[in-house]
Amino acid sequence: MGPTPSLPETLKRLDVLVQERKMRRSDLLDPKELAARTALPEATVRTLLHGGAPPADTVNDRVRARISTLADAYLARTGVRMSELANRISRQLGVSAFWARQVCSGEKVPSVELLHGLVDFFGVEGGEAFFTVPADEALHRALLPVLASLQPGPDGPESDPDPLAAVLARHGDVRGIALRRARDLPEERWHVLSATLNALLELDAHEAEHGTQEAAP
Repeated sequence: MGPTPSLPETLKRLDVLVQERKMRRSDLLDPKELAARTALPEATVRTLLHGGAPPADTVNDRVRARISTLADAYLARTGVRMSELANRISRQLGVSAFWARQVCSGEKVPSVELLHGLVDFFGVEGGEAFFTVPADEALHRALLPVLASLQPGPDGPESDPDPLAAVLARHGDVRGIALRRARDLPEERWHVLSATLNALLELDAHEAEHGTQEAAP
Protein backbone atom coordinates (compact mmCIF):
# COMPACT_ATOMS: atom_id res chain seq x y z
CA MET A 1 0.00 0.00 0.00
CA GLY A 2 1.38 3.39 -1.01
CA PRO A 3 1.71 6.48 1.15
CA THR A 4 -1.49 8.20 2.23
CA PRO A 5 -2.22 11.20 -0.03
CA SER A 6 -2.43 14.70 1.41
CA LEU A 7 -5.46 16.99 1.35
CA PRO A 8 -4.22 18.97 -1.70
CA GLU A 9 -3.59 15.73 -3.60
CA THR A 10 -7.04 14.39 -2.75
CA LEU A 11 -8.69 17.65 -3.82
CA LYS A 12 -6.84 17.48 -7.15
CA ARG A 13 -8.00 13.90 -7.68
CA LEU A 14 -11.56 14.90 -6.81
CA ASP A 15 -11.44 17.77 -9.30
CA VAL A 16 -10.24 15.43 -12.06
CA LEU A 17 -13.00 12.90 -11.35
CA VAL A 18 -15.62 15.64 -11.10
CA GLN A 19 -14.57 17.03 -14.47
CA GLU A 20 -14.64 13.58 -16.05
CA ARG A 21 -18.22 13.18 -14.91
CA LYS A 22 -19.13 16.72 -15.99
CA MET A 23 -20.11 17.65 -12.45
CA ARG A 24 -19.33 20.57 -10.20
CA ARG A 25 -17.29 20.31 -7.05
CA SER A 26 -20.11 22.00 -5.16
CA ASP A 27 -22.38 19.08 -6.10
CA LEU A 28 -20.25 16.85 -3.87
CA LEU A 29 -18.59 19.09 -1.32
CA ASP A 30 -20.95 21.11 0.84
CA PRO A 31 -18.84 23.20 3.27
CA LYS A 32 -21.67 23.33 5.81
CA GLU A 33 -22.12 19.57 5.79
CA LEU A 34 -18.38 18.94 5.96
CA ALA A 35 -18.11 21.37 8.87
CA ALA A 36 -20.80 19.44 10.73
CA ARG A 37 -19.10 16.10 10.03
CA THR A 38 -15.68 17.29 11.18
CA ALA A 39 -16.72 19.73 13.95
CA LEU A 40 -14.66 22.39 12.18
CA PRO A 41 -15.73 26.00 11.60
CA GLU A 42 -17.38 26.37 8.21
CA ALA A 43 -15.01 29.23 7.37
CA THR A 44 -12.04 26.93 7.98
CA VAL A 45 -13.54 24.26 5.73
CA ARG A 46 -14.06 26.78 2.94
CA THR A 47 -10.48 28.02 3.32
CA LEU A 48 -9.09 24.49 3.11
CA LEU A 49 -11.24 23.58 0.12
CA HIS A 50 -9.79 26.58 -1.71
CA GLY A 51 -6.21 25.57 -0.90
CA GLY A 52 -5.67 27.88 2.05
CA ALA A 53 -4.07 27.13 5.39
CA PRO A 54 -6.07 26.63 8.59
CA PRO A 55 -5.68 29.07 11.50
CA ALA A 56 -2.83 28.29 13.86
CA ASP A 57 -3.93 26.39 16.94
CA THR A 58 -2.81 23.89 19.56
CA VAL A 59 -4.06 20.40 20.33
CA ASN A 60 -5.89 21.74 23.37
CA ASP A 61 -7.54 24.42 21.23
CA ARG A 62 -8.77 21.75 18.81
CA VAL A 63 -10.12 19.50 21.53
CA ARG A 64 -12.02 22.29 23.27
CA ALA A 65 -13.43 23.71 20.05
CA ARG A 66 -14.56 20.40 18.56
CA ILE A 67 -16.20 19.15 21.74
CA SER A 68 -17.99 22.47 22.09
CA THR A 69 -19.17 22.24 18.48
CA LEU A 70 -20.44 18.70 18.97
CA ALA A 71 -22.18 19.72 22.17
CA ASP A 72 -23.91 22.65 20.46
CA ALA A 73 -25.04 20.36 17.63
CA TYR A 74 -26.33 17.83 20.18
CA LEU A 75 -28.35 20.53 21.95
CA ALA A 76 -29.80 21.77 18.67
CA ARG A 77 -30.65 18.25 17.51
CA THR A 78 -32.23 17.00 20.74
CA GLY A 79 -33.65 20.22 22.16
CA VAL A 80 -32.25 19.50 25.63
CA ARG A 81 -30.43 22.03 27.77
CA MET A 82 -26.74 22.04 28.56
CA SER A 83 -27.47 20.88 32.10
CA GLU A 84 -29.22 17.75 30.78
CA LEU A 85 -26.40 17.05 28.33
CA ALA A 86 -23.93 17.32 31.20
CA ASN A 87 -26.06 14.95 33.27
CA ARG A 88 -26.18 12.40 30.45
CA ILE A 89 -22.42 12.51 30.01
CA SER A 90 -22.00 12.33 33.78
CA ARG A 91 -24.07 9.15 33.98
CA GLN A 92 -22.46 7.48 30.97
CA LEU A 93 -18.85 8.37 31.71
CA GLY A 94 -18.91 8.42 35.51
CA VAL A 95 -17.72 12.03 35.93
CA SER A 96 -19.30 14.96 37.72
CA ALA A 97 -21.95 16.91 35.85
CA PHE A 98 -20.07 20.11 36.69
CA TRP A 99 -16.91 18.85 35.01
CA ALA A 100 -18.88 17.51 32.01
CA ARG A 101 -20.51 20.91 31.57
CA GLN A 102 -17.17 22.70 31.63
CA VAL A 103 -15.80 20.31 29.01
CA CYS A 104 -18.85 20.69 26.76
CA SER A 105 -18.70 24.47 26.95
CA GLY A 106 -15.04 24.46 25.94
CA GLU A 107 -13.76 25.77 29.26
CA LYS A 108 -11.77 22.67 30.19
CA VAL A 109 -9.72 20.09 28.32
CA PRO A 110 -10.85 16.54 29.15
CA SER A 111 -8.53 13.79 30.30
CA VAL A 112 -7.58 11.07 27.84
CA GLU A 113 -10.03 8.71 29.54
CA LEU A 114 -12.89 11.17 29.26
CA LEU A 115 -11.98 11.97 25.66
CA HIS A 116 -12.23 8.26 24.87
CA GLY A 117 -15.68 8.20 26.44
CA LEU A 118 -16.79 11.23 24.43
CA VAL A 119 -15.92 9.38 21.22
CA ASP A 120 -18.60 6.84 22.07
CA PHE A 121 -21.05 9.36 23.48
CA PHE A 122 -21.08 11.57 20.39
CA GLY A 123 -20.58 8.65 17.99
CA VAL A 124 -17.68 10.17 16.07
CA GLU A 125 -15.44 8.23 13.69
CA GLY A 126 -11.69 7.96 14.02
CA GLY A 127 -11.38 7.66 17.79
CA GLU A 128 -9.69 10.35 19.87
CA ALA A 129 -7.94 11.61 16.73
CA PHE A 130 -11.27 13.15 15.67
CA PHE A 131 -10.66 15.77 18.34
CA THR A 132 -6.90 16.16 18.09
CA VAL A 133 -5.77 16.07 14.44
CA PRO A 134 -5.11 19.35 12.60
CA ALA A 135 -7.97 20.82 10.61
CA ASP A 136 -6.53 19.85 7.21
CA GLU A 137 -6.18 16.22 8.28
CA ALA A 138 -9.68 16.19 9.75
CA LEU A 139 -11.14 17.46 6.48
CA HIS A 140 -8.99 15.06 4.48
CA ARG A 141 -10.40 12.10 6.42
CA ALA A 142 -13.91 13.27 5.61
CA LEU A 143 -13.12 13.58 1.89
CA LEU A 144 -11.61 10.12 1.42
CA PRO A 145 -15.01 8.35 1.32
CA VAL A 146 -16.22 10.90 -1.23
CA LEU A 147 -13.17 10.19 -3.37
CA ALA A 148 -13.73 6.45 -3.02
CA SER A 149 -17.35 6.82 -4.16
CA LEU A 150 -16.18 8.37 -7.45
CA GLN A 151 -13.36 5.99 -8.26
CA PRO A 152 -14.24 3.02 -10.47
CA GLY A 153 -14.02 -0.37 -8.81
CA PRO A 154 -13.45 -3.88 -10.19
CA ASP A 155 -16.30 -5.41 -12.15
CA GLY A 156 -18.30 -8.37 -11.02
CA PRO A 157 -20.42 -9.04 -7.94
CA GLU A 158 -17.84 -11.32 -6.32
CA SER A 159 -15.12 -8.65 -6.50
CA ASP A 160 -17.40 -5.97 -5.01
CA PRO A 161 -18.41 -7.34 -1.59
CA ASP A 162 -21.19 -5.72 0.37
CA PRO A 163 -19.45 -3.73 3.15
CA LEU A 164 -22.73 -3.38 5.02
CA ALA A 165 -22.95 -7.14 5.43
CA ALA A 166 -19.48 -7.19 6.99
CA VAL A 167 -20.44 -4.53 9.51
CA LEU A 168 -23.75 -6.16 10.35
CA ALA A 169 -21.93 -9.40 11.03
CA ARG A 170 -19.93 -7.66 13.75
CA HIS A 171 -22.60 -5.40 15.28
CA GLY A 172 -25.91 -6.59 16.66
CA ASP A 173 -26.74 -3.41 18.58
CA VAL A 174 -28.43 -0.15 17.60
CA ARG A 175 -25.70 0.53 15.03
CA GLY A 176 -26.67 -2.66 13.24
CA ILE A 177 -30.33 -1.63 13.23
CA ALA A 178 -29.42 1.75 11.75
CA LEU A 179 -27.31 0.12 9.07
CA ARG A 180 -30.12 -2.25 8.10
CA ARG A 181 -32.36 0.77 7.59
CA ALA A 182 -29.67 2.21 5.32
CA ARG A 183 -30.57 -0.39 2.69
CA ASP A 184 -33.67 1.70 1.92
CA LEU A 185 -31.60 4.78 1.03
CA PRO A 186 -31.76 6.14 -2.53
CA GLU A 187 -29.15 4.56 -4.79
CA GLU A 188 -26.87 7.61 -4.93
CA ARG A 189 -26.79 7.90 -1.13
CA TRP A 190 -26.16 4.17 -0.79
CA HIS A 191 -23.12 4.46 -3.05
CA VAL A 192 -21.66 7.13 -0.73
CA LEU A 193 -22.40 5.04 2.38
CA SER A 194 -20.99 1.92 0.75
CA ALA A 195 -17.79 3.77 -0.16
CA THR A 196 -17.51 5.13 3.37
CA LEU A 197 -17.79 1.66 4.89
CA ASN A 198 -15.30 0.27 2.40
CA ALA A 199 -12.82 3.00 3.30
CA LEU A 200 -13.23 2.30 7.02
CA LEU A 201 -12.79 -1.44 6.54
CA GLU A 202 -9.66 -0.87 4.45
CA LEU A 203 -8.31 1.47 7.14
CA ASP A 204 -8.92 -1.19 9.81
CA ALA A 205 -7.13 -3.79 7.71
CA HIS A 206 -4.22 -1.43 7.06
CA GLU A 207 -3.86 -0.57 10.75
CA ALA A 208 -4.07 -4.23 11.74
CA GLU A 209 -1.40 -5.16 9.21
CA HIS A 210 0.96 -2.43 10.35
CA GLY A 211 0.29 -3.24 14.00
CA THR A 212 1.27 -6.85 13.34
CA GLN A 213 4.43 -5.80 11.55
CA GLU A 214 5.43 -3.44 14.38
CA ALA A 215 4.85 -6.16 16.98
CA ALA A 216 7.03 -8.66 15.12
CA PRO A 217 10.62 -8.98 16.45
